[in-house]
Amino acid sequence: MTDTDGQSPRERYRALVRAEIKERAWEQIATAGVPALSLNAIAKQVGMSGPALYRYFASRDDLLTELIRDAYRSLADTVRAAAASGTDPAGLARVFRDWALADPQRYFLIYGTPVPGYQAPAETTAISAEVMAVLLETCGAVATGGPATPFDTHLETHRDWAGDSELPATALHRALSFWTRLHGVLSLELAGHFTGMDIDPALLFEDEVTSLLTP
Repeated sequence: MTDTDGQSPRERYRALVRAEIKERAWEQIATAGVPALSLNAIAKQVGMSGPALYRYFASRDDLLTELIRDAYRSLADTVRAAAASGTDPAGLARVFRDWALADPQRYFLIYGTPVPGYQAPAETTAISAEVMAVLLETCGAVATGGPATPFDTHLETHRDWAGDSELPATALHRALSFWTRLHGVLSLELAGHFTGMDIDPALLFEDEVTSLLTP
């Protein structure tokens, strides 16, 4: 017997338990960081034994992969929706910042320090590439000018990271600079490095966006 959504009661129950486990994992990460993620501790929180929890996630890395996949999917869907609404690169940058500020731990899980001993599977890399594809499409529409730089020349033969994009190297360079500099400001802000400096991170972010988009 299946429900109207095509799931059997057992499948629905399994999905609910997996969702609760992930919720507890996010709470644990927010409190103690990714290295402290413990399936046994989560099992106690959800009222089951360690071996029972392993029926839902085979290992800590399996759970971590699911969290990373969810984070990348959330970001990819967010920026894709923004791009579909016609937002410009500056608007896309603000959407990205809002997403990061809404859940800093989620941001740091995919853009922070790599987890020792963990290797993300290729499927998560494919989802992250969707974010870059939107960035390339949006920033590629902004005119670029000036002579080619040595890095532009370098990008002509090292552009695999850009997927199937046919943008000229100058546009790829702009998109890459956009991506790296915005991550720089965001990472410093979310890690609290502006605390005590008496500056407004939001204004700094806006200034960086403006400078990146000024020909």
